[in-house]
Amino acid sequence: MAGKSKQLTEMLKGTLEGIVLAILEKQPAYGYEITARLRDEGFEDIAEGTVYALLVRIEQRGLVDVEKVPSEKGPPRKVYSLNAGGADYLAEFWSTWGFLSQHIDKLRAAQSDATHESEK
Repeated sequence: MAGKSKQLTEMLKGTLEGIVLAILEKQPAYGYEITARLRDEGFEDIAEGTVYALLVRIEQRGLVDVEKVPSEKGPPRKVYSLNAGGADYLAEFWSTWGFLSQHIDKLRAAQSDATHESEK
């Protein structure tokens, strides 16, 4: 199981940016809301610190707009929303994801077919 967890972590590193942008495409959100939505979608093991570091990166790359909104508790919250550059990046992400998943599914089907043939 530990190997699976490490593999999942490595795969998420390459896709988490697109996943967060997809969340922001639906609705602007602040860091904690994004983490909560990720957990609601089944990504329970993603640390809040990972999400905040990613938000800094996508802000620096110009993929999101940021608005500081007053908070009832503590300092203002940074609310992130997808901008045109982020929408373009997300479209490319989904296109790439589609390509990868299609070809991985083909490889997996071929592997399954080969396994069934060798069992005969």
